[in-house]
Formats: sequence, C-alpha cells, structure tokens
Amino acid sequence: MTDSTASRRTTILTLIGIIALAGVLTLNRLGNADVCGFNEAVEGVFTQQMVEQGELLFPLLNARTPMYKPPLYHWTATAIDRIAGISHVTTFNLRLPAALYGIAGIALTFLFANELLGLSGAVLAGLILCGSYQYIEQARIGRVDMTLCFFETLALFTLARWSRAPNRDGLRYLFAIALGLAVLAKGPVGAVMPAAAAGVFLVSEKRWTELRSIASPGPILIALVIGLSWYAACYFSGRYAFLHRQIGSENFGRFFGSLGAMVPWYYVLPLLLNSAPLSLFVPIAVVAAIRTYFKRRPQDEAGEERQDATMRLFAIFWFVTVIFFSLAAYKRRSYLLPIWPAASVMLAWITMRFARSIKSFGRFLYPSMVAIAVGSAIFNCYYLPRKPIRECGHDSFQTTAREINRIVGQDEPLYSYGLGDEPAALIFYLDRNAPPIAGKLGDAPPGYVIIPARMWRTEKDRALDLTPVYTSSSGSEPLTLLRRGAALAQSRSRLKNRCFSADRRARLRLARVF
Repeated sequence: MTDSTASRRTTILTLIGIIALAGVLTLNRLGNADVCGFNEAVEGVFTQQMVEQGELLFPLLNARTPMYKPPLYHWTATAIDRIAGISHVTTFNLRLPAALYGIAGIALTFLFANELLGLSGAVLAGLILCGSYQYIEQARIGRVDMTLCFFETLALFTLARWSRAPNRDGLRYLFAIALGLAVLAKGPVGAVMPAAAAGVFLVSEKRWTELRSIASPGPILIALVIGLSWYAACYFSGRYAFLHRQIGSENFGRFFGSLGAMVPWYYVLPLLLNSAPLSLFVPIAVVAAIRTYFKRRPQDEAGEERQDATMRLFAIFWFVTVIFFSLAAYKRRSYLLPIWPAASVMLAWITMRFARSIKSFGRFLYPSMVAIAVGSAIFNCYYLPRKPIRECGHDSFQTTAREINRIVGQDEPLYSYGLGDEPAALIFYLDRNAPPIAGKLGDAPPGYVIIPARMWRTEKDRALDLTPVYTSSSGSEPLTLLRRGAALAQSRSRLKNRCFSADRRARLRLARVF
C-alpha cells in the first residue's frame, strides 16, 4: 500500500467518524419534542401541504396565508418523503432536512479544510462545527436557516477554491448554482452575502481578471435563472400575494423595520456567546486573518499565502454578514448561522498557526482546542435533545388537536375565532384548515368553532346557540370547541341507528306474519 493510498484511507475513515458524530448530534431524539414555536410550525404546515396534498408551488397556511420563505427546504422534505414512501409529516421528518443539511455542511467543511490545512486542520474544523451550539441547535429545528447556511457555505468554499485555480470554469459555475439555490432557500439575501464578500475580496486583492470572469454573463445568468425560478412562477401564475409576502414583508419589510426593530449592537452578545467558549475565539481569528493584509509572505511560502488569502475572504464574509444584519432593523440570532462553517476553518487555521509560532506552550494549543471542541460537542449531545422538550412543556397543541379531530369529522366544517391570524402550531397538529371567522362570534356558520377559553367566557352570553363540547387543558392556552347546529358526524350516527332500528322492526313484523 502506497503512502498516498494510506493517507486517502485515513482521510476517508476520519471523515466517516466526523459524519457519524454529526449524525448523533443532529438525529438523536430529533422528533421527540413537539412543534410549539410559531416559525417551525409554519414550515411544518407548508410541508404538510406539499407532502400530503401535492401543493408543491403555492401552499397556503390555513387556506389563506402565502409562504413566508421560498420553498427549497420544503421541496427537500418532500423529496425525502417521496423517496422513503412517507405520506404523512411528523416532527421527525419535518426536521430531517435541517439535520441532513447540517451534516452535509460539516462534511463539506471537513473536506475543504483538509485540502487547505491538511488532515489535522480538517479534524479540528469539523469538531469545532460539531461543538458549535448555534450550528447544532439550528440543525435540529425544522426551519430554512440550515438550508441557507449550507448553500452560502458551498458558494463561499467554491469561490475560495476557484480563486486558487481560476482556470477551472466549473467552479465559477458551481458558485453561481450555489448562489441561486441560496436564493431559493431564503430569498435574495442568500446571494447578497457571498456575492458581496466575493466582490470586496477580489477588489481588495486587485484580482481584476478574476472579478470580470466570475461576474461574466454566464455565471450571472445561471444564478438568476435558478434563484428567480420560483418567483417567476409566482408572477406568471398571478400569485402576487406570494411575491408581496416574500419581497415586501420578508425582505424589505424586515430590513427597514416594518416587523419591528432592534438596537444596532444587538449582535454583540450573540457573536461572543452563541457557542461559547468557541465563539469567544472567533473574533481573534477574524482579526488575525485581516492582519495578513499587512504581512504578505515571500514567494517560498506560497502555500501559507494561499491559506492567508482564503482566511481574508472568510473574514470579509464574516464582516459583511455582521454589518449587513446590524444595519437591518429587524434582527434574529439565527441570521448569524452562515458564518459558522467559515469561522470553524478560521479557528482551525489560527490554532495551527499559533501552535507553530508560540514556542513555550504552542504544543498544547492544538490538543486544547480539540478538547474544547469535543467538550462542547458532548454538551450539545446531552443538552440540545432535552432543551425543546423542556421548553415546550405543556404548550403543545398535539393533545388538543387529537381531541378536536376525534370530535369533528374530516368532512365537517371547522373554524377558528380569536386565535390570531395564523395559529400555526394548532393547524400543524390538526393537519387541516380552521379558517378564522370574521365579525361576531354569534354569526358563525353551522359547524365547529375553536375559540380561546378565556374569550368564550366573555362571549357566551352573546352566542347562546353555540354549544361547548370540549375544553382543552394543554397547549399554550386552553381552547374551547363550540358547535353550532347538529354535528354532521353525530347526525350520520343517529341516521344510521334509525335505519338499523327501522330494519330491525321490519324484520320483526315479517317474523310475526310467517
């Protein structure tokens, strides 16, 4: 066996070990916690529409609210379910795409770091990403953020590899494909961050030929065709409400504050503490990467100069992401998720660089960082599967929805009143629509109405012909199920009993005659 073959086998076995660790972290007890959060429940309802009803392009929440995000995550979930022969969405297969994208992101980070830093750097980068609390947490939630993170990472790593070998045209087209898919994951912001980082990096490096090459019509056209495909389908199908939701509310609205505003320094604590203690070291790596601008290496150190250039690109991406979302009025911690794969490579790079340059205790630096990453991964493995179960507690609507579906037949009308515009968690577990009633409760049509129990106590004197048939004791707040008119399911049962009794009486009369 040659040395290269043995080295390749060692790399493959190590990669398998990192993937196995990532699988344990993301898949362990993935479906045990109920869906309680609004955002995850929304994605769950849209996934139900696609998987269970085949509405792949324009699903609606509660038969009236368009999608909040483009459908790549939901398409992924649908594809997985189709391949596996699954026709019903559960908490597990709702979250499975996020977990798989998270595992794929860790494998991609390992492979990129192995090519750039060697096997030791790849192991450390993979372990750091497994130890990142924010990264693993988001890989266990059925939301679109991990899909965006994966394709932004793919775009960034592809750009870094292409900048070292700009004659490889396939890489710049892969960069364009990744940008387009990032748009389909969460909107134009998915392309803005990597593209802006690429532009700043190539300009700062004075790589004008490469800038013209990657900004040529071919890659731009591919990115636009992929990224705008679903938006074009909305436009040509006359689904303007989807475009208004996506572009108006979710993009410009969030940036300019129509959904609320946070202080500009909102991200200071998340940057430092969202994956402590690892996140405390990331700003050090970013500063060290920027400092390489002022300390260019001689020609005989071309390998390290290529590493430094890649780290400068990653530091620029870090700054672009943080500055962009700090300027945006509406902020969420998960917006910082895409910086973690690049940050893990930067941390591996600075650890190995310091370990070689610090003579006194440098030999302890690499194993110390490995120990911190492994300890953080062990904490994630123990804590993260239990956290959502504890936080959800008695807030789940699963039991309530089960009882409502037991009482209300699938072909009986079901409405809601006073639950807000989008009671997503309840709709997810009902797995059916409960459109809200406009106007007065007393004007409700025949059928069943779900209303908050506290509201029913004040409204019951004005809706005397509505009969309470069930009040929940679980969920974020107790709900009361009301019935107006005879229940269809009960009416059918009474009709069946009457038919059976009539048939029995007829048989008795015939018996007496003969």
